[in-house]
Amino acid sequence: MKLDRLLAIVVLLVNRGRVQAKDLADTFEVSIRTIYRDIDTLGQAGIPVVTYQGASGGIGLADGYRLDRNVLTDQDLASIVTALRSISTSHSNVARDLLVEKLSSIVPEAKNEDFQSNTSRFIVDYSTWTHPEALQIKLQLIESGMDQSRLITFTYCSAGGNQTIRTVEPHTLVLKRHSWYLYAFCHERNQFRMFKLVRMRDVTLAQGYFERRLIQPHDRPWQQEWVAPDNQAPLTLRFHARARHLAEEWFGIENVIPDGNGYYISQVAFPEDNWLYGFILGFGADVEVLEPEHIRVTIRHMAEQIVQNYTSASQT
Repeated sequence: MKLDRLLAIVVLLVNRGRVQAKDLADTFEVSIRTIYRDIDTLGQAGIPVVTYQGASGGIGLADGYRLDRNVLTDQDLASIVTALRSISTSHSNVARDLLVEKLSSIVPEAKNEDFQSNTSRFIVDYSTWTHPEALQIKLQLIESGMDQSRLITFTYCSAGGNQTIRTVEPHTLVLKRHSWYLYAFCHERNQFRMFKLVRMRDVTLAQGYFERRLIQPHDRPWQQEWVAPDNQAPLTLRFHARARHLAEEWFGIENVIPDGNGYYISQVAFPEDNWLYGFILGFGADVEVLEPEHIRVTIRHMAEQIVQNYTSASQT
C-alpha cells in the first residue's frame, strides 16, 4: 500500500539521514519516478523532506525532525512484543519483560483479543538444548557490559585449542547458525572481532569503561563476511530418498530435486570450515558430495578416520 510505503520512507530517512532515490526505489521495488512522487506527497503533507544535489546528494529530512510515538500501529506493537518475547527465550531480562507489559497495556481493551492473537502467530525460541543456564549467565554479563559501556574480560578457547585472555568492548550480540556470537573491539588485536560464546570462559565485567564506537546496524559486518564470494563453497549434494525430508527442512522443497534414479539433488553454498564438514557428516550415509571434488575427498578421509577409530576401539 502507498500509505505504508510513505511511512516506511519517513522512518528510513529519520534513521539514515540521507538516502539515494535509487536505493529507496530498490528497497520498495518501485521506479525512481514513483519515489519522487512519494517525496512530493510527503512534502504536501507537511513532512520536511529535503533533496540534496551533487555527488553526495540524496533525499533527507530537515535537521531535528522526529516521528511522533503515536505513529506506531497496533500491528507495529504486536511485532515489537513478538520480537521481545523471542529474545527472552534465550535470556531473561526484567526491564525487557516490563517493556512487554507496558506495550501490552496501551492496547485498547476492545482490540486486546486481536493483539493477543497477533503476538502468538510467531514463536521464535532461541533457547539451547544443552547448558542453558551457562549461556544465560554469559548473555546477561555481556548485556550488562553493553548497557554500562563497560569492558569485559574472558578466556577465549580457539578451535585449535589455544587459550588467550581477552579484554574487549562489547558492542553487539549476534545469533548466527544456531549459535550466539559477540561482536566486540578486542584490545589485544586492536580491531573488531567475532567471539563465539560457547568458546568464552570466565566472563567478567572489568573495571574500565569505553566509549561506544560507531557501528551502522544495517551494514552488518558479520553478514558481509559470511556471504563474501571468496568465503562461499558451492556444493552439489545427492540425498537418499529416506533423507529427503531432512534436505527439504534445511534447503527448502524447491531446492531438493529428484534426479530420476530415486535420489534427490541439492545445490547450495556454505562457508567451508569444520562446521560444514560436520554438517555433511551429520547426514551419515544418506548424503554424498558430488562436487566440489576436494570437499568430497575431505569427507571421505574423515569417514575413513571414523571407521578406523571404531575399528581400533573394538580391538582393544
